[in-house]
Amino acid sequence: MPNKKSAAKALRQSIKRTARNYKVKRAIKEVIKDSKKLIETKEKAAADKVKQAIKLLDKAVAKKIIKKNTAARKKSRLMKKLNSTIIK
Repeated sequence: MPNKKSAAKALRQSIKRTARNYKVKRAIKEVIKDSKKLIETKEKAAADKVKQAIKLLDKAVAKKIIKKNTAARKKSRLMKKLNSTIIK
């Protein structure tokens, strides 16, 4: 437990931020998972889901929840997977 008032406040803030960041990361993981599933089944909605995932990734980078290279890597892999199924 924190001994000082400012340390207690910092702890409260940290807990709130961690919870908020977890929600965003969880949402990103779910959307990516759904889009991969749609890509594998070759459904039309896959492109929309990928767009949604990219939008969430960009927002997370803007809020500094994830690093920009991580987001770029995830977007790249998603698009690569989507494009490979469209061609076939």
